Amino acid sequence: MRKAIFITGGGSGIGRAVAQRFAREGWFVGLADINTAGLAETAALLPEGASSTHVMDVRDRAACDGAIADFARLSGGRLDVLFNNAGIGVGGQFGDVPPADAERLIAINFTGVVNGIYAGLALLEKTPGSAILNTASAAALYGSPGLALYSATKFAVRGLTEALDLEFSDHGPDGKGIKVRSLMPSFIDTPLLSQTVSGTNATSRERVMAAGLEFTPVETVAQAAWDAVHGNRVHTVVGRTARKLRLIARWAPWLLKRRQRALQRDGS
Repeated sequence: MRKAIFITGGGSGIGRAVAQRFAREGWFVGLADINTAGLAETAALLPEGASSTHVMDVRDRAACDGAIADFARLSGGRLDVLFNNAGIGVGGQFGDVPPADAERLIAINFTGVVNGIYAGLALLEKTPGSAILNTASAAALYGSPGLALYSATKFAVRGLTEALDLEFSDHGPDGKGIKVRSLMPSFIDTPLLSQTVSGTNATSRERVMAAGLEFTPVETVAQAAWDAVHGNRVHTVVGRTARKLRLIARWAPWLLKRRQRALQRDGS
């Protein structure tokens, strides 16, 4: 029986690229998103009969449960990889971000991951060699001014990933446990970067370009996702900027703080 992956945020960006990468290996791909049109576009890029689509909001636990149940009927009861990828970006100084936007960010970026794991856990426990993959971010390597809330949600995803990789190490029918992994990409040129930074007229994409930082292709992230669920590293850092940030955060955090303060002054 062919292996199966369920992807939240599958209607665009990283989710779409990962869907294509796994489909090339013959996997059945469950695509979940709130964006109906995006789901249809992604499905059209995959081989016929290789995917299912599920319109759902990751903030709604009942919707997550229902989507996973529908997916299981089509996948033959398998869930080899649960990819919790759905997320949004909110930038700007903390005081400029409306509380409602903050609550939505937290609900999608973190609670959505929790809901996905609750929904998929029973299937994962029945599927030998299964894995959970969570999209974190390079923003989970060191707190970022102007991205405080976004960074905090990704730190939460990072912590959850580490804890559950240990907790689930003895789960599963084969006694080998459920792997729990995260992706920590640097800046990806996806629709998320089209959002305006709170308190400014600039988009996140414009701010990244002004800072002279590179974009990592979604295809690179997709390959990293494949490697992550087949490898032994809990966290997979993706992109030159992310790797540089990891190195500085570990060995010279003072230098990172000085750089971020300079960027904050230049962007204010």
